[in-house]
Amino acid sequence: MKKINLTITGCIGRMGKQLIQNSKKDKKFRLHSLTEGKIISKKIDNIKPQLNTEDAFRNTDVIIDFTIPKCTLEVLKIASKFKKRVVIGTTGFTKKEDSLIKKYSKRIPILKAGNMSLGINLLMYLTEIASKSLGKKYLSKIYEVHHKYKKDYPSGTALMLGKGIAFGKNKDFYKLIGKKYLNKKSFPYGNKINFNSIRKKEIIGEHEVLFSSGKEKIRLNHEAFDRALYSEGALTAAKWLMNKKKGFYSMRDVMNFK
Repeated sequence: MKKINLTITGCIGRMGKQLIQNSKKDKKFRLHSLTEGKIISKKIDNIKPQLNTEDAFRNTDVIIDFTIPKCTLEVLKIASKFKKRVVIGTTGFTKKEDSLIKKYSKRIPILKAGNMSLGINLLMYLTEIASKSLGKKYLSKIYEVHHKYKKDYPSGTALMLGKGIAFGKNKDFYKLIGKKYLNKKSFPYGNKINFNSIRKKEIIGEHEVLFSSGKEKIRLNHEAFDRALYSEGALTAAKWLMNKKKGFYSMRDVMNFK
């Protein structure tokens, strides 16, 4: 069986390290190259990390990217030149950057998800169903908790869940974004979707979608205990993407949600 040549960007980051560890356990992958945003002299698993260059990507099959938006777009520019598949777990993109990623997907297969967890993607699916079923009388808001080192807020997962609410209502998500709170003990529902982000300790990830009519409240939530679930999900996505033609995909495609 031919192994999949894998490139991991952001190799010294939390997710980069986790991906390296998990990919070594998966017999379908061969760790081909590693990249980082700065020069790293020390080898990692006998591979010398490189900058995002043509040499780093030329002979790979698929790239998994958990970095920052600027780096991701740099990766996509080179990947599109060599027709490489890209799995994007990076978060914090602007609407303009999201549009640019979709343009690249007209040339190469791209799978992008604000969260690679299978459980979170099930939560998003349930969020869409709830939003559609509950209708206009129910207001919604999203609460999320991450470790103190996470810089962007709301998290990519929270925004993804917000898109689930918007999809259920058949509305433009960007027009439904409400207030974005940071480290508030409580926050209100609104006609738009309000977000509250807590940053503390070493928490891996907690997300909760809340709906309320004023007479009742519905909670949909998910809690992550092990960061490995994100890397395992990304590797599952990478294997799935190997058989796909150019296009823009998400984890709901991997999980075959209608």
